[in-house]
Amino acid sequence: MENLLPIVVAAAAATAILLITIGLAGSSATDPVQARLLQLGTMQARNLEELELQQPFLERTIRPLALRLSNAVSRITSQSFAESTERRLALAGNPGDLRVADWLGIKAVAAIVGAILFFVLFFVFGLLGFPPAIGLVMTLVGLLFGYTLPEFWLGNRIRARQRAILLQIPDALDLLTISVRAGLGFDAALGKVVEKMKGPLIDEFRRALAEVRVGKARRDALRDIIPRTEVQALTNFIGAIIQAEQLGVSISKVLQVQSEQLRIERRQRAEEMAAKAPIKMLFPLVGCIFPSLFIVILGPALILIVKNLA
Repeated sequence: MENLLPIVVAAAAATAILLITIGLAGSSATDPVQARLLQLGTMQARNLEELELQQPFLERTIRPLALRLSNAVSRITSQSFAESTERRLALAGNPGDLRVADWLGIKAVAAIVGAILFFVLFFVFGLLGFPPAIGLVMTLVGLLFGYTLPEFWLGNRIRARQRAILLQIPDALDLLTISVRAGLGFDAALGKVVEKMKGPLIDEFRRALAEVRVGKARRDALRDIIPRTEVQALTNFIGAIIQAEQLGVSISKVLQVQSEQLRIERRQRAEEMAAKAPIKMLFPLVGCIFPSLFIVILGPALILIVKNLA
C-alpha cells in the first residue's frame, strides 16, 4: 500500500498537467479585430428606435429639453449677455464642450428644478398653517436661485482654472527656457513643454501650436490665449514674447528674464499666503479649540463651585 501511494500521486499530477495543457491548447487566441467587429455587430441597432434607446438617459431626455428651453431663453436674452456667457465659458475651459445654447438650457432646467423644490418645500409648510402667498413668493425665489446657481459653479470653475494656470506658469517657463537655450526653436520648445506637462496652461499652448500648424501667425495664436485665460502673469509673458519677436530681440534672453521675474512673484505670493495664515487660523482656534480648552480647564472648577454653593 505504501508503494502505491507515490504512484497514485504521480498519476494525479500527470493527469492534472495533461488537462491543463489540453485546456490551454484548446483556447485559441481571439483576433481583436474580429472581436471588435462581433461586438459592433451585436450592438448595431436594427431600427431608429433602438438606436435612440442605446443613447444615455441624459442624452435622450434632459438634453432635448435643455435645447428647447435654451431656444426659448435665447429669444429674450441680449447679444451682450450671449457674448459674456461665451467669454465666461472660454475662461472656464469650455467644460463638457458646452456652447451658449447648452448653457442657457442648463440654467433654464436648473431654474425649473429650483422652483419645483421650493414649491414642494413651502407647500408642506403651507399645510402647517403658513399663508399661500409665502409659498408663491418662495417659488419665485427658487426660480431665481436655480437660474443663478450654475453661474456660481461656473465662477468657481473659472477661478480654479486661473489659479492652476498661475501656479503652472513658472514650471512651464523654466522648461521652455531650458529647451530654447539647449538649441530648440521657440515652437519646438513649446512642443516639448506640451509633451512633458499637463494642465490648463498646457492645453492653451497645445491649441496655439495647432493654430500655428494650420497657418495662423504665431503672434496671433499667442495673443488669442489672453482673452481665454485673463491671467496677468501669462499676459505679461505673452506680451514680452510678441514684443521680442517684433523687435528682433533674442527670445532666450527674454525667457530668462521672464523666468526670473516669475520666480520672484511666486516667492512673493508664498510669503503673502504665509502672512495670511495666522489670521486664517484664528477663526478655527476661537470657534473650535478654545471652547474645548475652556471646558477642560474651567469645568472642574465650576463643578467644585456648584458643589460648595449647594
